[in-house]
Amino acid sequence: MAKEAPAPAADAQLPAPKLIVAISVDQFSADLFAEYREHYTGGLARLLKGAVFPAGFQSHAATETCPGHSTLMTGAHPARTGIIANTWVDLSAARAEKKVYCVEDESKPESSTSKPFVSSVHLKVPTLGEWAKKQWPASRNVAVSTKDRAVVMMGGHQIDAAFWYDRGAYTSFVGAPLPPEVLKLNDGLKALLAKGAPAMAVPAWCGSRDRAVNAGAVTVGTGRFVLDPKGKVKPADQLRISPRADAATLDLAASLLTSMKLGKGAAPDILSVSLSANDYVGHAYGTEGLEMCIQQHELDQKLGAFFAKLDASGVDYAVMLSADHGGIDLPERLREQGVPEAGRGDAALSGETLGRAIAAELGITKPLPACNLGPDVAGNIVCSDGVGGDYWISPQLTPEERAKVSEKLVARLKAHPQVEAVFTADEIAATPYPHGHPQDWSLIQRARASFDPTRSGQVYAALRRAIIAMPKAGPGYVTTHGSIWDYDRRVPMIFWRKGVKGMEQPQPVETVDIAPTLAAMIGLKVPEGSFDGRCLDVDGGPADTCR
Repeated sequence: MAKEAPAPAADAQLPAPKLIVAISVDQFSADLFAEYREHYTGGLARLLKGAVFPAGFQSHAATETCPGHSTLMTGAHPARTGIIANTWVDLSAARAEKKVYCVEDESKPESSTSKPFVSSVHLKVPTLGEWAKKQWPASRNVAVSTKDRAVVMMGGHQIDAAFWYDRGAYTSFVGAPLPPEVLKLNDGLKALLAKGAPAMAVPAWCGSRDRAVNAGAVTVGTGRFVLDPKGKVKPADQLRISPRADAATLDLAASLLTSMKLGKGAAPDILSVSLSANDYVGHAYGTEGLEMCIQQHELDQKLGAFFAKLDASGVDYAVMLSADHGGIDLPERLREQGVPEAGRGDAALSGETLGRAIAAELGITKPLPACNLGPDVAGNIVCSDGVGGDYWISPQLTPEERAKVSEKLVARLKAHPQVEAVFTADEIAATPYPHGHPQDWSLIQRARASFDPTRSGQVYAALRRAIIAMPKAGPGYVTTHGSIWDYDRRVPMIFWRKGVKGMEQPQPVETVDIAPTLAAMIGLKVPEGSFDGRCLDVDGGPADTCR
């Protein structure tokens, strides 16, 4: 009888890494990842040798920057983080402006949604960095981005260093001094904005995407990111809406790695880096033109340079890369490329417009506080932050009036040809908290994962697939995200560490799985029930990183 072959030896269990580098690429959809991955030769090519989950899900309905970032390092859905949107409406707010920005402390008299007093006050759960500091007080929690909301949502309430881009320079929380490396970066940015920069090189494989597309008065598809100090758009905004924004953020992250000696202490450190250029380019030019092609190339190369600096530091580090949400191209180009149903949301679906019609129908004439969400300064019985999504009904109405307004609002929304589904807050609240594979969730389950009874609206409406919640294109904004559909929900999730066997796993996972996966990697103990997600074994061999 032949001898039985010996069992393969299990992989040696690696010690915990000393540094977690958590990277979010804003608006990096699974579709973009699939479209461009064959062209990556830099940092993204390296990550492709790790554990690749091409079907990660931001499972909730409100696929925006703040809610999405709130899931990455907390392991909780927006229903638990409390971050239901980038902005929401609080009609009981004492100030005239009723819209609330997700990372502002609106109790501060100087705060507004356009110039917020940046704070983590609205985030209801801890982040991975906060849990690490609780277990290891010496652990450092650092976060950088172009966006303040990305920094706060990834870092949380206890951040040792936090910096974001604002009008041409990197800044931090009120009262926090800027260290020398930030001041040096800002001096360089000031010189660059004054001098300008030529068009960026176009990779040969981007040539087929070089084609002009008209979206009303805006033309996109041929941009090369010239930085013109005398242009119509402010130079600080030209830089922000370009790959140069990611380059600056990565330079800052690398400087902090050195100055703070991240990964060289007794406790593991957390460095969160959110790269926003992908989102700004997507909004301004769409996802299928020359501009996005250049952005993808630059992102890949700049990440490669960043990882080389990490290698040179000698630190034992692990990388996680994902996204806060996906995205979809502008409808004008979609219609040219086989999506005839693509369109722009009807401005008549705004809460203010619907509210006026319902008030007239019901004979409600009492004076009410205005929504103060834009140029409309009249009193409103219904408010929204755009078309579709949440609708808030004035609390100054009687309960009977509110019930009638809700009934009329639901009927009008359901009757509109651009609306796929409508749910009341009571219907969403009565829906069990969703579990199981996120691609199988019903629309109301997706809405439930975004629902906070203290902040969400009284009615929620989902627009039909490929209907963009942007009635009109304008400079800097030709398309958007935020829908309930998978093109906005699906994002890649990638884990990489030297010495860990790579793999590709196409089964659906969730971004709330990231925090428990990283926690297990560094040996972080978190109370049972702290996460909505689960640990993912990211070693492609017999070793188990969830052990």
